[in-house]
Amino acid sequence: MQYTSQQNDWLVQPFCQPASVEETDNQLILDNGLIQRTFVTSPNFATVDYTNQITDSSLLRGIKPEAILTINGHQFEVGGLKGQPDYAYLDSNWVADLTSATNAFQFREYRVSEPEIRYPWVRRRSTTSSVYPPEGVTLTVEFSPPPSVDALQVCVHYELYQGIPVMSKWVTIRNESQKPIQLDALSCEILAVNEQEKHRLHVESDYAFSGMETTQWGPDADYKTQVDYHYQMPLLLTSSYPLGPGIPLQPGETFKSFRTFEILHDSDARERKGLARRKMYRTLAPQVTENPILMHVRSAEPDAVRLAIDQCAEVGFEMVIMTFGSGFNIESEDPQYIATMKGLADYAHRKGIQLGGYTLMCASRNVGEDFNCVDPDTGQPGSRFGQSACLASRWADGYFQRVLNFMDATGMDIIETDGPYHGDICAATTHDHHNGLADSQLRQWEACVHFYHECRKRGIYINSPDSYYLNGANKCGMGYRETNFSLPRERQILISRQNIYDGTYEKTPSMGWMFVPLVEYHGGGEAATFEPLCEHLDDYESHLAQNFGSGVIACYRGPRLFDTQQTKVVVKKWVDFYKKYRTILDSDLIHVHRPDGRSIDCVLHTNAQISPCGLAMLYNPTHMVQQITLKLPIYYTGLSEIAMVREGEGEPKQYKIDRNYNIEIPIEMQAKSISYLIIEPVV
Repeated sequence: MQYTSQQNDWLVQPFCQPASVEETDNQLILDNGLIQRTFVTSPNFATVDYTNQITDSSLLRGIKPEAILTINGHQFEVGGLKGQPDYAYLDSNWVADLTSATNAFQFREYRVSEPEIRYPWVRRRSTTSSVYPPEGVTLTVEFSPPPSVDALQVCVHYELYQGIPVMSKWVTIRNESQKPIQLDALSCEILAVNEQEKHRLHVESDYAFSGMETTQWGPDADYKTQVDYHYQMPLLLTSSYPLGPGIPLQPGETFKSFRTFEILHDSDARERKGLARRKMYRTLAPQVTENPILMHVRSAEPDAVRLAIDQCAEVGFEMVIMTFGSGFNIESEDPQYIATMKGLADYAHRKGIQLGGYTLMCASRNVGEDFNCVDPDTGQPGSRFGQSACLASRWADGYFQRVLNFMDATGMDIIETDGPYHGDICAATTHDHHNGLADSQLRQWEACVHFYHECRKRGIYINSPDSYYLNGANKCGMGYRETNFSLPRERQILISRQNIYDGTYEKTPSMGWMFVPLVEYHGGGEAATFEPLCEHLDDYESHLAQNFGSGVIACYRGPRLFDTQQTKVVVKKWVDFYKKYRTILDSDLIHVHRPDGRSIDCVLHTNAQISPCGLAMLYNPTHMVQQITLKLPIYYTGLSEIAMVREGEGEPKQYKIDRNYNIEIPIEMQAKSISYLIIEPVV
């Protein structure tokens, strides 16, 4: 299937073909009209085709097991077929002659169902009408153990979603024997991918945090006709635990793996690949569409918090976070302190403001020798950040319960977690919830994820410095280096805009936060600081304009949002601008010209389902007038012939769209200025 127009492009118009499972002779076919995965069920269950229907290309060059697990030190394949004569390609005529390995888990039966909720989502802030759980189909395939394994049930689960070329996969293992087993290692997905399609396959998992990667590309020992002399071409994809799981599975106990998510891209273009990933997040993790306007108040003293709440209410901000270093203590069990914080939350709510605060979860935190992470190399407390608390120790039980009790008692709305589980390992053997090194990574991740799910159940907004989107977090950094905010204001403003430009290739605007140091932050002195705000109003407005204009909400850290009436007017101007155009500003961002400090830079928001269907932000960071002819790519607005464009709130002008879906607009911008273009269809 090839696109003939925007009308059948799934990234422009909704693609409504349902996802389905079809059974034919000895085959099961998962299909949603965009991608298709085909399995045979005899002599064992195996993937024999995996096709991108948009490009009419199969990514598969060979058959591999559906999963590989190591139990009690012995490795076993789940499904798969043997005897393929060549792994450069897969001839469908070969499949009938392939055999099943005798020591592999064997296909038993399959079941079809609908996707279930992975975590609760209370809709409190979203402006989009997301379907949750997403529409689609779930295929569960059950396998029986080989003779050498006693009473172990393995199920491989595949979930295909409507409207996006995305599927997910995970494994569950149930011990039905009378004795415990040790699950040493697990690979949840193994794909022999061909040379062309490797770069069009994006794979990630929800076992992702602080650079943790479950996806590995390595050599395929079966591929004997490849051009690499040493057989090292990285064309075998494996999705597996970097360490472990390393867990004992007790009789009657079921283990559930992380989920692997796969996008079959229809293009090599960076923008289109990014659009696909962003749509996946919106579809599978719709809490990321929440995008409240927030302030970081630097003091948790009641008078300071009330001032921040009052100012936020006056200019239209929606949330106050008592930030790091503010003195806020979310772990407090003091009834008087809790009553004070509840009073502040009630005050905020009466003003239409949500309130919450910061917590240092585990990174760079010493909670005592009995509960700290232990470095396996030294046998002493230590971790990647110098020292971290172990989230699989008894200390974490008390920590999580104290935080949730505090949030319940105060009615607060947001939590900003610093140092959620970021991948530390722990060699301790005395902690309550992990046995040793092998299962320490998994058990700490499980504890963090469980906590985030409890927050989601309560409708609590989650700011996190690590990537937990697929397990319930709302925001992570859009692009953040602390010392950059100690640079002179002009430099930090432009670098921040570069961070926004680069970060929104893979994130939606609402998925990332930026930062504005209203008071000094890690040094830099007066040149880096915005207070007094009225004395640096042009620079302050530049931050406001680029953050609200990109739809990327920043953390404004300081004691106040405005200090004079003039400052208040400027802040409210950009808040009102964002709220007026919120739906389009929260929509996909197309990258037109990256900020370089030498010319006009530009981003374009697009959404073919609404009007206006496009909004372009333009910035002239130079100290001179700039004149250009702006070539604006408006394919993703859904417009194909004529576009009505107005600069700011001026009168619209008609522009003809060329055959490459561009319009050309003459632009003149004054030095150090900001402008925007509104794009609408002809009425």
